[in-house]
Amino acid sequence: MPPPAGPVLVPPAAVAAPRRSQLPALTGIRCFAALNLVFFHFSDPHAFGPFSPIVNGGYVSVSFFLLLSGFILTYNYAERAERGALTARSFWSVRFSRLYPVYAFSLLLSAGMLVQELPAHTRLDFGLGVILTPLLLQGWHPLLTTFWNTPAWTMSTEAFFYLLFPWLVTRRRPRQARSMLLLLFSLWLCGLVLPLLYMHFNPDGDVHPDRYSVGIWMRALKFMPIQHLPSFLFGMALGFLNERIPPESRKRLAAGILCFMALYLVLCFGDRMPYVMMHDGLLMPLFAGVILCLAGRNMVARFFGLLPFIAIGEASYCLYLLHFNLWTLMHDSHFLEKSGLIVFDPWISYLLLIVAALLTKRLIERPGRSWIIRQLQPSGVRGT
Repeated sequence: MPPPAGPVLVPPAAVAAPRRSQLPALTGIRCFAALNLVFFHFSDPHAFGPFSPIVNGGYVSVSFFLLLSGFILTYNYAERAERGALTARSFWSVRFSRLYPVYAFSLLLSAGMLVQELPAHTRLDFGLGVILTPLLLQGWHPLLTTFWNTPAWTMSTEAFFYLLFPWLVTRRRPRQARSMLLLLFSLWLCGLVLPLLYMHFNPDGDVHPDRYSVGIWMRALKFMPIQHLPSFLFGMALGFLNERIPPESRKRLAAGILCFMALYLVLCFGDRMPYVMMHDGLLMPLFAGVILCLAGRNMVARFFGLLPFIAIGEASYCLYLLHFNLWTLMHDSHFLEKSGLIVFDPWISYLLLIVAALLTKRLIERPGRSWIIRQLQPSGVRGT
């Protein structure tokens, strides 16, 4: 993503470049990351035996998704941007078409949750939440980041990344692997700055900040888009480094195994780690090793590239956006008790969430994406 200063306007047909080869293992691991968030929100981690540290630290899956987003966008678009075959309009149209249909559906499905939001906010904040959330702007208001649909705050962050990406992808970057590693290290340090400042100044006055802390500065640190930017940039830089490592390299496999093991060990001690350091910054290098491993060709990538994992991974966005409020709706309606399925809970609830995600992808995301593309892009222009 070298200069020029901004995206180069090209004839529309030039944007429709052939898609790059798929990275099935990275789709497959999205299955595990999304399911882990479901388990984190709605399970007893101790029920998972040796995997309980992973479930107990399930919130780190969000940080993984944000970093992975930068990597995947770079993998898919960097070469086109370098050729001048990517326009901001085409990119935003394609990303909006992928993001918004399911996002809007998740808000419609959980409109009843606004009844619970009303007494929890002032009238002004409630009105702002109703306006900002459909516009993907709720993440910029610390008190409204989880308004209406709790996990949807990340879509506000992703929208911010998408807005910047056509400009970021054209910036000058290091060409040597050593310089790229230095850039990655610098971005990792940048990701640690705000958590360290929070620990030093303790602006909320919380003696032991943890996942249940609700101070306004903690909410800002966890949910507002700007502090997640180093993670996204780290993912982008990792995407460039990926191009310099042969897919069959044994270094990928070695790095992946070591980083998987290190992640597990860190999560085993997760409750003893500074909570604010567990978001983005601290884990970036470990996420990087996992991603580089799964972007290659090796036995670990083959495992995560199995078809069932890919199928759920492709619907992971739907699962992520729907799971919180849909779980609440299922259980508040007492559907499981009335149907007799409660004896199989929570596993039947997990299965129903997966089925709902797969159906949403087929019936909402795909047709919605096609319709938006037809409305926003000139005839014949398509993207990935």
